[in-house]
Amino acid sequence: MRKLLCLLIVGMFMHTACSRAVNKDSLWMYEHYTKKEVYIPMRDGVKLFTSIYLPKDNAEKHPMLMTRTPYSCAPYGDNAFRPYYNTYLNNYLQKGYIMILQDVRGRWMSEGTFVDVRPFNPNKKTKQDIDEASDTYDTIDWLVKNLANNNGNIGVFGISYPGFYSTMAALSGHPALKAVSPQAPVTDWFMGDDFHHNGAFFIDDAFSFYTSFGQPRPQPTTVGPKDFEFDSKDSYAWYLKTGAIRNFSKLMGDSIAFWKDLCNHPDLDNWWKARNVRPFLKNVQPAMLEVGGLFDAEDCFGAWNVYKSIEKQSPQANNRLVMGPWYHGQWASKDGTHLGNVHFDSNTAEWYEQHVEIPFFEYYLNGKGPAPDIAEATVFFTGENQWKQLPQWPPAGMQPTPVYLQPDGKLDFTKPIAANSFSEYVSDPAKPVPYTEDVHFTRTISYMTDDQRFASRRPDVAVFETAVLKEDLTLAGPLLAKLIVSTSGTDADFIVKLVDVFPDDFKYGADDASEHRRMPSATYPMGGYQMLVRGEIMRGKYRNSFEKPVAFVPDQPTDVSFSIPDIAHTFKKGHKVMIQVQSSWFPLVDRNPQVFTDIYHCDDKDFRKATVHIYHDAQHPSLIELPVIK
Repeated sequence: MRKLLCLLIVGMFMHTACSRAVNKDSLWMYEHYTKKEVYIPMRDGVKLFTSIYLPKDNAEKHPMLMTRTPYSCAPYGDNAFRPYYNTYLNNYLQKGYIMILQDVRGRWMSEGTFVDVRPFNPNKKTKQDIDEASDTYDTIDWLVKNLANNNGNIGVFGISYPGFYSTMAALSGHPALKAVSPQAPVTDWFMGDDFHHNGAFFIDDAFSFYTSFGQPRPQPTTVGPKDFEFDSKDSYAWYLKTGAIRNFSKLMGDSIAFWKDLCNHPDLDNWWKARNVRPFLKNVQPAMLEVGGLFDAEDCFGAWNVYKSIEKQSPQANNRLVMGPWYHGQWASKDGTHLGNVHFDSNTAEWYEQHVEIPFFEYYLNGKGPAPDIAEATVFFTGENQWKQLPQWPPAGMQPTPVYLQPDGKLDFTKPIAANSFSEYVSDPAKPVPYTEDVHFTRTISYMTDDQRFASRRPDVAVFETAVLKEDLTLAGPLLAKLIVSTSGTDADFIVKLVDVFPDDFKYGADDASEHRRMPSATYPMGGYQMLVRGEIMRGKYRNSFEKPVAFVPDQPTDVSFSIPDIAHTFKKGHKVMIQVQSSWFPLVDRNPQVFTDIYHCDDKDFRKATVHIYHDAQHPSLIELPVIK
């Protein structure tokens, strides 16, 4: 959850009051709303800064909608309005919602001490036993009792880190909290969110984010931290030159507490487990709407897994899931027509806002209209570019179906019959496989649908491909990689990428339409495009246990199995399915030194080349289990 992309989300709202003179919606907001800034006391005496936008219309009582954020509820000042009017949130203004923003404990203008992903405390006994759920409860209690003309109903929503606070709100237990929407919620920073996937460290996001966000804030302030000054425009070159993680720690300095904690907890220990909210999602009372992006580069994990955890542990909960074809927060933008070069044939963001989120809050907070017709799972299937409203997720009829890696780069649904067959590559930490072919510095938002032809041409990427499909192949649900591998080293990473290979003569039929002229694919050669549908990494030493890493025995065939986030995609007739396997994904993920060691504290001299074998014979069949819909 790197700083730039988080601030892009927040930046939708952060304009100054000068906008009011040039926007009719801003003028309407100033004419129909007032703003007040208050400090709301928590049970332990700490006061949290809260901005409240109140309708001037007192003829009826109004619902409340709140976001709790570590990213500031700026602009500050009673006459400085947040430009909700420039976003789809203007819909809520027009319907008379009381809009509330709060700086969470220890951030910006709020008192207290900030704790990253503060653990939930299920056994609060005294007023000093606080967590984000209790802070939410105390805030809601004050709002209900002190805001004139509120109707006693409040909802909480937020994207990314504010999504984490939304999940925590659902555990607050306040009776006025009627609806909650965690959107791309931070959920588990070791297993699948921004900073780790299956134990592998996403260094680009973590370093660029925490050099700024992690700076201490001793006193309440309206002034944000300074950005780290990178002396390069080429992230691949800069991260490679900087080297081992301990060198990044030197650049980070001694003041960033969470970075030090992160480096001192390399494995899935109790410190990380306390920061995973999923085990606590029991007896959830509000109506829930988990929202996420199929191509969310920062957090493709949270929405899926909050939904699944509530389904399992709170089966009585009113719980729904929405997954669209989006980057991080794209559903809150004005444009959901495409991502990178890939088109979706409609404005998916606008459809979601008007058909799902707004009706959800309108019914549960405002009591308007019949119960919303929102399915258990509303999921956009890329490839065929269709929304599907499903009674369950994964869909009924999903069959886990193995597709096998084969000799000569083939991929097939039958088991290999060859003997002693494997693909070999040399993984060199000095020349890691890039995650994208572009030269840039800021991590891209579109790499999750990028053309993978640059990677399939590299000698350190093993490529397997089906024949041309004779009929559509629809996948819906989780993927499972079951590889049999060996390495000449004692540790290795394994990245598996599922790729949709377009026909050589492919082009979008709407390229000449006016709404598509802005899209990169209007000029990009889409024939033979290798669209990344899903990619995931496994740090090999955790193949048996995330708590207790185990070294590889050099050159010994070894099972490496790991789960890959859910997908919803149709490979169309005439396309091909491709699997790519590699051992680096840089600088998205830190480089594995390929020796069994504490990667957070090793030296540059510890990095070694390794020869990797991916087996695909009768005795050692490597496969990817696909969630096929029949």
